[in-house]
Amino acid sequence: MSETPVKDDAVVQHLHVHPYGRTNSITGPPLDLYENGYVDPIYQAKAHILNRSIQEIGMGKYQWGLFVVAGFGWFADSAWPSMSGLILAPVVNEFQFNGPFLSLASNIGLFFGGLIWGLGCDIWGRRWSFNLTLLIAGVFGVVAGASSNFVNLAILMSFVGFGVGGNMPVDAAVFLDFVPGSHQYLLTILSIWWCLGQLLASLIAWPLIADYSCSSSTGCDRSDNMGWRYLLFVLGGLTLFLWGIRFFMFSLLESPRFLSGIGKDTSAVDVIHKLAEYNGKLCSLTVEELEAPGKIHGREVLGSPGRRRVLSEGSGFAIDHIRALFATPKMAWSTSLLITVWGVIGLASTLYNNFLPYILTTRGVTFGDGSLYVTYRNQVILSMVGIPAALFAGWAVEVPYVGRKGTLAIAAGLTGTFLLASTTSRTSNELLGWNCGYALFSNVSYMYGVLYAISSEIFPAVHRGTGNCLTSTAKGVFGVMAPVIALYANLSTAVPVYVAGSLLLFAGFVVLLLPYEPRGKVSI
Repeated sequence: MSETPVKDDAVVQHLHVHPYGRTNSITGPPLDLYENGYVDPIYQAKAHILNRSIQEIGMGKYQWGLFVVAGFGWFADSAWPSMSGLILAPVVNEFQFNGPFLSLASNIGLFFGGLIWGLGCDIWGRRWSFNLTLLIAGVFGVVAGASSNFVNLAILMSFVGFGVGGNMPVDAAVFLDFVPGSHQYLLTILSIWWCLGQLLASLIAWPLIADYSCSSSTGCDRSDNMGWRYLLFVLGGLTLFLWGIRFFMFSLLESPRFLSGIGKDTSAVDVIHKLAEYNGKLCSLTVEELEAPGKIHGREVLGSPGRRRVLSEGSGFAIDHIRALFATPKMAWSTSLLITVWGVIGLASTLYNNFLPYILTTRGVTFGDGSLYVTYRNQVILSMVGIPAALFAGWAVEVPYVGRKGTLAIAAGLTGTFLLASTTSRTSNELLGWNCGYALFSNVSYMYGVLYAISSEIFPAVHRGTGNCLTSTAKGVFGVMAPVIALYANLSTAVPVYVAGSLLLFAGFVVLLLPYEPRGKVSI
């Protein structure tokens, strides 16, 4: 016996439910990011109901625990890609290869990791991707420390990149799926884990590389050059430890928006009640309430007649998720611009960051203080500078008339400016000073913190993993181009700096063209 369709006004009522009930003094009244203009009003109505329920439960111990374990992904995504730069000088001395090839191998892994894990979390769910990425990175990171030649090291580092590459697309989606709309700014502050990743990697590298590395390629054998191996062993072990905390001590709930999006409304409601119980709260959400929008005129999941109940149960549906991100001209323009910004910033940051220790060393030699000790000491200083920027970014994205777009545009512009200014350095300390300005606004904290946040906030939850996949893939593709450019550029000159700085200035302009501003609005 078929169920009686609900009246249109029931859906309209749900469509106008405020996603979270209180007005924030900074962000103003709570509004839907798409302002009731999303291409699928049934999904939008269900998202409103789930958002309201999560807001009623509030920011509790589950979300704060998720802030920590999701932060492990930011930590790994910062620490491991920087390895290509931190170990480059001693590895080149031992294996005597063309340095950019190591970064190329790592970025190929990052590319495929972002592609597969990002798409996968919209196909098979968030939990598998969330729990496997750190494990893969940790295992191959430890094994990479035992590499006997460059080919082994490059292959193993590409597998590390494959694991690490899935962290950001998945973890951002997971965190935003559970955080109340009033606390979405915390997604930006999550970038503090990114800063801590770079800082800890630099702190570990400083004594190990400085004290256990060959000073030159002449007569450099394994026994005299163990520093980079120790570094990989330590970081790999730490990554496995963080995975253990994430897997054994924190029970990740599946995303309720993902479950509702694939027609499992009962499971979605069950997750909401588990969330409320974990936080010590009560929740009044019922299955009937969540199913009501989908029953209008007898339509089921997502309000599309004839559509299969499960949109994401196989890889054949990946194209549906991609197509949905370009469903309207405004969404297509937004998605295209985000992909462009990610690609441009990915090229600029990879080109500069991966070769920064090498640049500091070679320029330091020119200035007369290019020892490994000074190089890695400077790297620690640069990493420390970025930490307060993450907190400042969390405040800045909520400032009226600035928001996410303004914060990101200013950060990208200032990052590019500091990079270009660094070419005027005549002493090592001057170069360090300009690089400190770069670190303050760069991808280490400020710029990438906002970029990851605004992307995840704009993409609807049912397609968020795919959207993050597309942007991460763009970053990966252009990241692969960076070492290729470095192969033909003279790293002892300012060419990489000029290229990176100019690209960042261009990215700052492109950000201003985005049609959506998430400040003061809740994501669906």
